[in-house]
This record gives sequence, structure tokens and C-alpha cells, in this order.
Amino acid sequence: MIGMNFVSFLTLLVISVVVSFVLHYLVKYRLAQGVDGFFGKLIVGWLGGWLGSPVLGYWPGSVKLGSIYLVPAVLGSLAAVFGVALLLKTIECKHPAGQ
Repeated sequence: MIGMNFVSFLTLLVISVVVSFVLHYLVKYRLAQGVDGFFGKLIVGWLGGWLGSPVLGYWPGSVKLGSIYLVPAVLGSLAAVFGVALLLKTIECKHPAGQ
């Protein structure tokens, strides 16, 4: 999975864009406002999608593009984006800026 082909990279990028867009603009679950928050989610979502199949498993019934199984990659991306945003919100809540 380290040396992936372009189709796999592009698949993870599309998954990450969709997950990041939904959470940032539709659900409005965000810590940073604007484009920088979206791109932060994009990076975390790509890494979560990349780790999705190795962590959640290679599902034989799932659609596969390149070497990426879509369902575990989407779930991994969603979990990573939501988890990092939740972690940062929790840290911000316990230690507010300016105090």
C-alpha cells in the first residue's frame, strides 16, 4: 500500500474531498473556518481512507478501485476526519485560546 498507483491515489483523493465537503460545508462540523479548515479535513480524510482497508479489513463484497476497497476507505476517512475534529474541539474546550 506504500507504493500506490495513480488510480488508488485519485480514489482516495475523491473520497476525501466528498467526506470533507459533507462534514465541513453541509454538516458544518468544523474547528477552523473557511478553506483552511476544509483542506485540513482533506489531508486527514486522505490519510484515514488510506488506513481504512488495512485497519477495517479488505471486504470481498466491497467495490475495489485500484487497490482501494471503497467501503472501508470511506469509513476510515469519515472516522479520521470526525475523530480529529472532535479531538481538537475537546482540547480547545479544555484550554480556550487567550487564557
